[in-house]
Amino acid sequence: MTLLTGWESLRELSAMQDRMNRMSRLFREPYSPEGPEEALTTTAVAPPVDIYEDEHNIILKIDVPGIDEKDIDVSVQNNTLTVHGERKIEKEEKEENFRRVERQYGSFTRSFTLPSSVEPGQVSARCDKGVLKINLAKKAEAKPMQIKVNVGAEKTLEAIESGKAA
Repeated sequence: MTLLTGWESLRELSAMQDRMNRMSRLFREPYSPEGPEEALTTTAVAPPVDIYEDEHNIILKIDVPGIDEKDIDVSVQNNTLTVHGERKIEKEEKEENFRRVERQYGSFTRSFTLPSSVEPGQVSARCDKGVLKINLAKKAEAKPMQIKVNVGAEKTLEAIESGKAA
């Protein structure tokens, strides 16, 4: 009976620690003297990325709404694709007794190690409707190859070379 009471106390202690950890997240860096709502304007921007591939390309789609194309830089160096950009604050809108900023502003950098199947010199990027699409072309040897299956008698390489193929 005492053992069960001890476990229950540990469970309560753990639950209290979880609640305290969640509360403390409101006041973590970046610190703002105005409070946690103001800290939202200075948090790091990390746009979400979808990565998929087809037989010819690896494609990245990065959400960059509100970021001007001139504020986005895409580069490949040392087998690493780097995307750098900045979302700038347009203008502050204030209403009486109300101020809330939830969108993230500031600069971001996302880096991706390129697989050996990518041709680093054949990278293209375009931005459309707030989505940056980056195409990474695959090397020819990395692309799938169709192999024809012959039906009937098996021809050996020696017979084909000597011209004796049946």
